[in-house]
Amino acid sequence: MIQVLIIDDEAHIRDSLRKLLARHCPQVSVAGEADGVASGLKAIRELHPDLVLLDIQMADGTGFDLLTALPAIDFKIIFVTAFDQYSLQAFRFSAVDYLLKPVNPEMLAEAVNRAGQQIQEHQRLQMQALKENLKNIDKQHKKIILKTTENVYLIGLNEIVACESDDNYTRVYLVKNEKILVSKTLKDYEEMLSGWGFYRVHKSFLINLAHIRRFEKQEGGYIVLANDLKIPVASRKRDEVMEMLERMAE
Repeated sequence: MIQVLIIDDEAHIRDSLRKLLARHCPQVSVAGEADGVASGLKAIRELHPDLVLLDIQMADGTGFDLLTALPAIDFKIIFVTAFDQYSLQAFRFSAVDYLLKPVNPEMLAEAVNRAGQQIQEHQRLQMQALKENLKNIDKQHKKIILKTTENVYLIGLNEIVACESDDNYTRVYLVKNEKILVSKTLKDYEEMLSGWGFYRVHKSFLINLAHIRRFEKQEGGYIVLANDLKIPVASRKRDEVMEMLERMAE
């Protein structure tokens, strides 16, 4: 089921979109609504949607303001707007589609189907990467360099417990309860450590699979790592995490 968030400052538009989705898009579930940039940012951080139906002109800013404020965009976007002059700028944010109000039900269904296909392909690639990561847990003799303003560290991958996003910085947690703040994004480290036993369980966290201690199911789910470091699991990653733990136990 695709989790959808509707962001529009007009209540009747949100209501109309919700009804159209219920009638024409059975593969989706509306996770929530927001009425502007500030509330939209809050909803995205809390709900972690797969797909966002996003208005452009809102009372407290634009949809582009909202997207620019995010450290990473890990969901699909369909812009829904009364203005057609923003289409080129919209597609610079990798929008799936750009729909004009009043929304045509068939065009909405087609756009949601396209988004669903992209989400499924992304999940397939994630599972493929996960399987490769599981194969490489025992290959963590590799070392990487972590640079701060004062020091340069040579760190073994087996020493890294987790990495946490901090805007354009990343906080690296080490096995001896040490923390190093480096001026690279979490996306940089996700790409760098791909295939070396690391997995992104949440938009803000990348974990070392070798340091998993247990999975706590309450409140959506948490991974507990070495040093009792407790990491939240994104709701859409929960099933993957459960499958991953089962594979590790085989």
